Amino acid sequence: MSHVTDAPGTAHDGPSDRGADGPARPAGPRAPGPAVFVSAVRGLLERPLASYYLLLATVGLLLVIGLTMVFSATAVTQYGLGHSPYSLLVQQLAAAGVGLIAFWACQRLPRRTYRAMARLLLMISMALLAMLDLIILLSAGTASSPHLGPIQASGLWLNVGPVVLQPSEVAKFALVIWGADVLVRKGERIVEWRELMNPLFPVVGLLFVLVGYADLGTMLVLLTIFVGMLFVAGVRGRVFGVMLGVALVGVMGLVFAPGKGYRIDRFTAFLDPAHCNQDDCFQIKQGWYAIAHGGWFGVGLGDGTLKWNWLPEAHNDFIFAVIAEELGVVGCVTVVTLFAVLAYAGFRIARRVPDNFRRLAASAVTLWFVGQALINIGGVIRLVPVTGLVLPFISHGGSALVVSLAAVGMLASFARTEPEAAAALHARPSGKWVQLLWAPLPAIARSNRPRDAAGPPEPEHPADGVPGPRRPTVPRRRK
Repeated sequence: MSHVTDAPGTAHDGPSDRGADGPARPAGPRAPGPAVFVSAVRGLLERPLASYYLLLATVGLLLVIGLTMVFSATAVTQYGLGHSPYSLLVQQLAAAGVGLIAFWACQRLPRRTYRAMARLLLMISMALLAMLDLIILLSAGTASSPHLGPIQASGLWLNVGPVVLQPSEVAKFALVIWGADVLVRKGERIVEWRELMNPLFPVVGLLFVLVGYADLGTMLVLLTIFVGMLFVAGVRGRVFGVMLGVALVGVMGLVFAPGKGYRIDRFTAFLDPAHCNQDDCFQIKQGWYAIAHGGWFGVGLGDGTLKWNWLPEAHNDFIFAVIAEELGVVGCVTVVTLFAVLAYAGFRIARRVPDNFRRLAASAVTLWFVGQALINIGGVIRLVPVTGLVLPFISHGGSALVVSLAAVGMLASFARTEPEAAAALHARPSGKWVQLLWAPLPAIARSNRPRDAAGPPEPEHPADGVPGPRRPTVPRRRK
């Protein structure tokens, strides 16, 4: 009696690939698993220009979402006021057009241009802030609108004819490039107090005073930018302890400043929204109703109802509540994810750029966008008091959008100078017309330049590490 034994490697406990009357059938393609997706994403991120394209894609998506939500939040109310339903959308589109021009110009500028114009831009922003505060102080208690000649002040804005400018937005960009330039010039001396006091702390303190009295929220963003730059530059920990104490005293002083009683009301509404005054809690509660009404998937784009004069500033600092009502939790998570990706791209650029100025400026711009988004979203969902800050790239606001896109242009120029990105762009350079119309080739770091095939590579000087010819060694004669 013969026994049939299994061949090595065969199994009978699973489905067979062999047909009933034919040979074995080939196995079908397997469905891609999480490992395949992670591997594909990792492969994309390892490409030389991944930071650059990731930055452009993220900001582009945020800008498209912003234009859509501004139209959704303002069309009905503008029509009810007798205006065109597209009026505020046209304003935002015009600001986006100017901002894209600013992006294009800033993407083309080299590092030395930013450092050269840092002091001038800071002086201009401080002069505009001082003018705004002066007009408001001179017109205090008068019935006429605040103005100084042809220049009028309206809240946080300066109006010169049809041009409307918010000086505090310019101050953010000015602080980024001026602070990075000063910290790079001081180098390792920033560990000493006297170096921080000359001129960094006095100038930044004056800037905080000029901004903070009229706009506490923007001052908190400036503080985030400044602290982030000091941390990246390597300032000692004791400096941050002293700054924290001074910042707490300063913020509390601005909250209880004369003529700023609404700040106390906002702080009280944040601590106890269930028992505060109806006028003080109205905006917060309407934001809650919008979030609750939206649910997981929202009521549909354009179908929200609380934006119809129920939710104050629905197109500005509370536009995230409109997103929550119309797009639900899914839309909110999408927006938060895009800002998380923007943070990753910005810090990735800061980690890969070849010099300290770009590293400090890229970190500061990233903290600017992410910090402002966290403060805005936190105010809507009641994690922090309401400050009146706009959501970057999404809320309605011309000055904020133009300056933010200019800062993105600077960040994009830094992304192109990453060693691998610069080498890839020089290896396969684009045409002259493309470089003229979009961006020139970035300067490539000397240590990353390809070797000249006509001769040996230049050695480095042993003392200072500066590339250059080395003196020939002459053998010593024996006595």
